[in-house]
Amino acid sequence: MTSKLATAAVFAAALGFASSAMAQDMRFVVVTHGQASDPFWSVVKNGVDQAAKDLGVTVEYNAPDTYNMPQMAQLIDAAVASKPDGLVVSIPDAEALGDSIKNAVASGIPVVSMNSGSDVYESLGVLVHVGQTEYEAGLGAGKKMKAAGVTKAICVNQEVGNVALDLRCKGFTDGLEGGSVEVLAVSMDPTEIGNAVKAYLTANPDTNGVLTLGPSAGEPALAALEDIEMLDKVKFGTFDLSPGVLKAIADGKMMFAIDQQQFLQGYLPIQFLRLYKLYGVMPAGTVMTGPGFVTKDNAAQVIELSKKGIR
Repeated sequence: MTSKLATAAVFAAALGFASSAMAQDMRFVVVTHGQASDPFWSVVKNGVDQAAKDLGVTVEYNAPDTYNMPQMAQLIDAAVASKPDGLVVSIPDAEALGDSIKNAVASGIPVVSMNSGSDVYESLGVLVHVGQTEYEAGLGAGKKMKAAGVTKAICVNQEVGNVALDLRCKGFTDGLEGGSVEVLAVSMDPTEIGNAVKAYLTANPDTNGVLTLGPSAGEPALAALEDIEMLDKVKFGTFDLSPGVLKAIADGKMMFAIDQQQFLQGYLPIQFLRLYKLYGVMPAGTVMTGPGFVTKDNAAQVIELSKKGIR
């Protein structure tokens, strides 16, 4: 019996070494629409890098220099041509990226989507989506502001045409049932964002709610509200986290931030693709990483994790 147990142990160890050796030969490519220098996407990349380290695989992270769908499609095509063991993509614009993603699938490359694309991934042949459902997250924001007495709000959209962001504004509008929401279209330029918020609120002083769709718009909007002394007159919330956003929440300057746990959006697709390559197993549907709400009540705990690049 002892001999059999020893043999079984050696066999199990050999399998473990074999799996480890197979993993070391795996190469995955991640292509997103967000740059690793962005406060939000830097956490996504931290998740990607940690997964590569933990799992012993090679992962390449690529993104266009700015929000540029033709360039992103080219990056996906280049990734497919390099024949990786798996591909991870965000899908902010299915019309612009669909052909490139379908080509990856047709080439036999397993594809997982993350962050944006929960509404379209299945139609493109993507195996699973990791993220939050954007409309429902916006709906939750609208309901929170409605409960706080907001009747007229703006939804500041820094990437109009990004389907995920458009869905956030639509959900917010529906959640603020009985109230009115205007989408304020801006670019990614912080100065432009701040000036646009100031101009709108100065011209529409009865506005009592502001929702931004990420820290890249949230932080300039916060500065603008402080400049025109309207922080006490509006309820202000944002999607996604950054150190500046978390400090504003802790200081009572911001009502909430919607957390989609983007570290997981970077980490989990690599784990899923590794398991798929090893054993042919994959979750089904959308693996939800959010939405969750960070408020003054739990901001301190999240701040500590943010310092580590996890939240």
